Amino acid sequence: MKAIPVEEAVGTVLCHDITRIVPGESKGPAFRRGHVVTDHDISTLLDIGKANLYVYDPRDGYVHEDTAALRLAAAAAGANITLNGPTEGKVTLSAACDGLLEIDTAALMALNSLEDVTFATVHSHQFVQKGRALAGTRVIPLAVPEELLSQAEAICSRNDPLIQVKPLKAARVGVVTTGSEIYSGRIKDGFGPVLRSKFQTLGSTVTEQILVSDQVEMTVQAIRSLLADGADLIAVTGGMSVDPDDQTPLAIRQTGAEIVSYGAPTYPGAMFMLAYLEGVPLVGLPGCVMYHKASIFDLVIPRILAGERLARKEIVALGHGGFCEGCPSCRYPACGFGKI
Repeated sequence: MKAIPVEEAVGTVLCHDITRIVPGESKGPAFRRGHVVTDHDISTLLDIGKANLYVYDPRDGYVHEDTAALRLAAAAAGANITLNGPTEGKVTLSAACDGLLEIDTAALMALNSLEDVTFATVHSHQFVQKGRALAGTRVIPLAVPEELLSQAEAICSRNDPLIQVKPLKAARVGVVTTGSEIYSGRIKDGFGPVLRSKFQTLGSTVTEQILVSDQVEMTVQAIRSLLADGADLIAVTGGMSVDPDDQTPLAIRQTGAEIVSYGAPTYPGAMFMLAYLEGVPLVGLPGCVMYHKASIFDLVIPRILAGERLARKEIVALGHGGFCEGCPSCRYPACGFGKI
């Protein structure tokens, strides 16, 4: 910051508001802090009685807050992120398409550890829709040193983008619905319509659904049939509890699939199973997926469709935030469920 004659201030940035008083009429800011002085402003400033101004001069190695925010946002933004602003010094980052939000939380921590730099986001690993605002960034002072901004940009470019949206695969989903009561026709299947709707929201299609009894071999054959038909993801519904008639986990094991996890620290969704059969994701979905708006399905399936191969550690990590509060009116995903 320095004081300079008004006539020399063109192109510099005001450090404070400049007030204009019209006796008996008004008192208010003629120019706001952060205003970039133009040729047309000189006469007005002289009329107000300002012969000298306190300004930041970009030529002195400082960057104005608007420019700094744009540079921070551009450095952090990966695929499918749009920038809006700056407005009052802040740039907002939004989703350019539907997909899985991925945030490099280590880079985010390092960035916010820099003095005078702020970058706030929503939680990572959630399905977001096009147009949703995901993050905002700004610097605290009116201007920051170029050296600080360069340091922040370097953090953003170390590894993966700090923030990105990964499009989801339009998967062919095969469903096996277990339960003798459904297979025999005693009750109507309610799981199939729910899964069709959920997968459609994520851009995928349930291409085939096979009803089976509680016989293990019948379930194994159905899973193998869907695999042979080219399913990109196989979901087995029902029979996931510890009831003696619930044989789905055993059937999934007997396919020869690689079991990642049986059980997840999430409520609803504790009896979830994740496996991979010849590279194809195979999930055992507990009944809560049919009844709850948000469940283990919403925490795991978008990540699978985004191309992530989940390991047990990713399932275990869901415990922090994995307790649904059962709000009378569900606000998911604008809540803490599944967020870390």
